[in-house]
Amino acid sequence: MTLFEKIIAREIPAEILHEDDRCIAIRDIDPQAPFHALVIPKTLIPRLGAASPEQAELLGHLLLTASALARQNGLDESGFRVVINHGEDGGETVPHLHVHVLGGRPMKWPPG
Repeated sequence: MTLFEKIIAREIPAEILHEDDRCIAIRDIDPQAPFHALVIPKTLIPRLGAASPEQAELLGHLLLTASALARQNGLDESGFRVVINHGEDGGETVPHLHVHVLGGRPMKWPPG
């Protein structure tokens, strides 16, 4: 069971920012920006590259949820970043797809 599955099952506490039948959004415990949330599907998808075409609607829902969180937290005007890590070189630390939503400060390019 992944860390995120334990959070979804309420076995590990987290600050929940949003929840619906398809996903949960929590505040990141190691924030990299003043606002840093994770949008996590309740269905286990190990990483983006493991998603199937049948999960396209869920993937879209995750992005729309990320956008709504940014808007609710006043980031839609100044801007925000959405990040999905894949694999070790991509920065993946939990094998459960999740979308990072970062904002509240200028973002640099290139990242990392």
